[in-house]
Amino acid sequence: MVATSTRHLSLEEFLKLPETKQTSEYINGEIIQKPMPQAQHRTMQGELVTNVNNVVKRQKIARAFPELRCTFGGRSIVPDVTVFAWNRIPVDGNGNIANVFNTYPDWTIEILSPEQSATKPTKNILHCLNHGTSLGWLINPEESNIIVYPQNQQPIFLHKAEDILPVPDLVGNLHLTVGQLFDCLKL
Repeated sequence: MVATSTRHLSLEEFLKLPETKQTSEYINGEIIQKPMPQAQHRTMQGELVTNVNNVVKRQKIARAFPELRCTFGGRSIVPDVTVFAWNRIPVDGNGNIANVFNTYPDWTIEILSPEQSATKPTKNILHCLNHGTSLGWLINPEESNIIVYPQNQQPIFLHKAEDILPVPDLVGNLHLTVGQLFDCLKL
């Protein structure tokens, strides 16, 4: 990831900039581009959004979003997958989903891209947890492992195919193992 600004911007200045093809985030006064997602990343992201929404969307419990900008706590980040409790999804004057989410997700998921350091996604997960998010996942497709970050608890490292992935209470009906998660990458 490369910082793309040479001067510090305010969050308000950043939010007025046009969106770029390669997603940018605002962290500590700097604009930082996210790596361009590749096939494994996009596949896993799509499967996660679909699986979560299949379990909770129809009952209006929660909703999963891919690449949704969330602005809160002085940052504007774009996690790979966010899940919001239904009653926390911002709506516009017409009752439609709002375009702007100035709040933290209930669950944040980051998927590492090849050769991406885990540092920035981990910092974003911790930022989310410090502002109300109940759970974060950091998925490493190259190594087929996940670090789970429960709020106010020690991180959990999962790598065995039979390991059951912890999920937030609001999506408690979602049952997924590490093996099932990574099976989406197989043809």
